[in-house]
Amino acid sequence: MEFPIFAYIALLLLAALLSTRLMKVLKLPNVTGFIITGIIMGPFVFGVLFNNFSYDGIKNGTIAQYISRLGWVSQVALGFIAFSIGTSFKASSLKALGKKVLVITVLEALGGSLIVILALVILHLCMRNIVGMEVVLTLGAIASATAPAATLMVIRQYKARGKLVDTLLPVVALDDAVALILFAILFQIANSISTGSEFSAYKMIAKPLIEIGISLGFGAILGLIIVFANRFFKSRNNRLVFCIFSIFAALGLYTLFRNQQLGGFELSSLLMCMMAGAFYASLREDSGRTFDVLDRFTTPIYMMFFVLSGASLDLSVFFNEKGGIVLLIAFIYIISRVIGKWGGAFSGATITKCENEIRYYLGLTLIPQAGVAIGLATNANALFSENPVTAEAGSLILAIILTSTLVYELVGPLVSKFALKKANQIPVEEKQ
Repeated sequence: MEFPIFAYIALLLLAALLSTRLMKVLKLPNVTGFIITGIIMGPFVFGVLFNNFSYDGIKNGTIAQYISRLGWVSQVALGFIAFSIGTSFKASSLKALGKKVLVITVLEALGGSLIVILALVILHLCMRNIVGMEVVLTLGAIASATAPAATLMVIRQYKARGKLVDTLLPVVALDDAVALILFAILFQIANSISTGSEFSAYKMIAKPLIEIGISLGFGAILGLIIVFANRFFKSRNNRLVFCIFSIFAALGLYTLFRNQQLGGFELSSLLMCMMAGAFYASLREDSGRTFDVLDRFTTPIYMMFFVLSGASLDLSVFFNEKGGIVLLIAFIYIISRVIGKWGGAFSGATITKCENEIRYYLGLTLIPQAGVAIGLATNANALFSENPVTAEAGSLILAIILTSTLVYELVGPLVSKFALKKANQIPVEEKQ
């Protein structure tokens, strides 16, 4: 008899909820518990029970198929997360932080990419046959991305507030835009180097900028729709429905414009949702009433997102013949990215004359990396797989990012909590 998917979802929610009690005893963020729960409830642990207690074909087993079918939950969760982050982009806040946020975001993103590329170039010189320049440049591009979900959950759990939080939220939101541009440019260079094809200025520069522009434009339109609808729908529940509408509309537009008949544009649903939230927060003074309801509504969605993120991690990369190489490159990637992110954030905060708590601790809150990075790695793997020459590089990149994500998502929330606590952003009652 087949194990029903709804029973599996129920077990995921129950296990995740119980993990919060354990995390409270251990004084760890709930996000860490959700990810560990996902790993345990994933195909490589729990899934063995439904695969004749064997790892043969485990990636195509019952639990692995369920996780694949629940992939839309992660997309929706990221949409809600981006929408929530967008609400921090109020016009009044941007006037005070605009220049600082832009400088810090560019430097921390470039810092992460540059240090990773430099570290991996050294490894490339020692292991040319295994670590090609296409791997170096692609990983360097992905290194600029930051996962807003883990950081946002830690902030919400501990009710953190202050100058560091006010700077962190818009930086994390803009970080994805910078990451998308860097990935488009560096991946095009990497692909040209590995295949010997000609450089395309359109694919390298024009197309990414067009995609970002269209994404922001659609997001603004969705935000205006919510604002206009609020004139006629006064209840919080009805307003909540329009916020949900904008998030699903953004996901639909993202899928629609990937069609080659519409130009094959890789729009960013994250940027669309972020812009919709920003417009709504800036143009409606009473938007806070809706956000209070939204926070309560999204709790189980965020919980499922992190559980599924943990369950989706491919633990087999540690045990195959290339496991040692993957672990070595992942270790170098993790360390160099942390150094680059912290150094870039510190430099940006110093140049813009930010307070000490921002200069010393902002970089530590930018360590988590998950959804966007995995998405970019998956995209790189799919594109590299189209050519037999680069197929192996694509699978190596994906394995490295999945491995580093496991470490980042387990350690990142802990470091974020430490940084927020040292910067006195967590209220005293929450510390107790």
